[in-house]
Amino acid sequence: MVLRASSPLIIILLWFAGLGAAAQFGKISVLFEQLGVHYAGQSAVAMGLIVSIVGVVGLVFGTTAGLVIARIGPRLAIVTALVMGAAMSLFQALWLPYPLMILTRVVEGVSHLAIVVVGPTMIAGLASERYRGLAMTLWSSFFGVTYAALALLAPWVIVRFGESGVFVGHAGFMAVVGVGLALILPPDPKADGVARKGGLWAQHVEIYASPRLSAPAMGFFCYTFLYVAVLTLLPPEIPVAQRALAAAGMPLMSIAVSLTLGVWLLGRMRAVNLVQWGYAVSAPAFVLLAIGWGDGWLMTLAGFWLSSALGLVQGASFASIPELNASGDDRARAAGAIAQLGNLGTTTGTPVLAAVLAAAGPWGMAGVAVAAAVLGIGLHAMQAQRRQARST
Repeated sequence: MVLRASSPLIIILLWFAGLGAAAQFGKISVLFEQLGVHYAGQSAVAMGLIVSIVGVVGLVFGTTAGLVIARIGPRLAIVTALVMGAAMSLFQALWLPYPLMILTRVVEGVSHLAIVVVGPTMIAGLASERYRGLAMTLWSSFFGVTYAALALLAPWVIVRFGESGVFVGHAGFMAVVGVGLALILPPDPKADGVARKGGLWAQHVEIYASPRLSAPAMGFFCYTFLYVAVLTLLPPEIPVAQRALAAAGMPLMSIAVSLTLGVWLLGRMRAVNLVQWGYAVSAPAFVLLAIGWGDGWLMTLAGFWLSSALGLVQGASFASIPELNASGDDRARAAGAIAQLGNLGTTTGTPVLAAVLAAAGPWGMAGVAVAAAVLGIGLHAMQAQRRQARST
């Protein structure tokens, strides 16, 4: 049975699915200390793998997911992914032996990847042109909103229901969203029987050779390289008096700017151009950070500035998917590429910038960060030139 539902309701439920996908990372973060006690004797690398293995799946199979989902249909893919995610969280509530925990996290990686590919693809198709920028920016906020919600709710859940309550609560949330989407999403269209030429490798080459399919992902790589590293590395370096303000305020500032100023600007300029402006505005903030290193208030100001600027990049990167790609098939492939390169940036940004900070100090880190911002601008400029050359 499929119920008739308005596009805004479906978009909200898809965003909820994104919240559940982000919580596949967040629930481990809030329970990391307890997991360390439970898996005492495991190395730091082994413990880190519990967190990172979900992202590694996306790094390896991101583009493949976009290709597969385009074939099997988005409704089947996202409902199945939510059911898989709910089941894995229920298993994890049993505090499994380490090898089984890793196995459930690999399955969650598949679930997570399907959600983050289907979500923006379906939202782009459902939203009207007038509100598409708002809808895509809302989607882009799912990680920040989830981590803020978990910071508030997880301690209460742990006190009332124990650590397993976090896993059970996540399972219930995923299951409810999955049932809701199963009831209101229209059936997937029948496959047209047209297969793409070449194998998966050839199709990867096709995606990254296309200035329309690959541009959102290439710009997004620089964002994830910078943003996750900043949120991880900056707060511990800020003096204690301002540390809590910076740690809590930076992600909230990013979300707020993205959903307000970012949406307003998307109604007045192309998403690709807004990505470039976001990077341009972030560069002076990294310089201010180096100048004010050791001064809590200057570092906090720089942190708010750069997280706000990167918030513009965040929303506009997802808005650029439908801006550059008209068909659902192409949007799914572009979203798969975003998942792949986004995970590459997340995986590499923190260790690279941490190593530069340790070796060359704050000015070295600022230099690499500004170079990454310039790279983001340049990649989009290059892809725009390629699109223009192909259209003439």
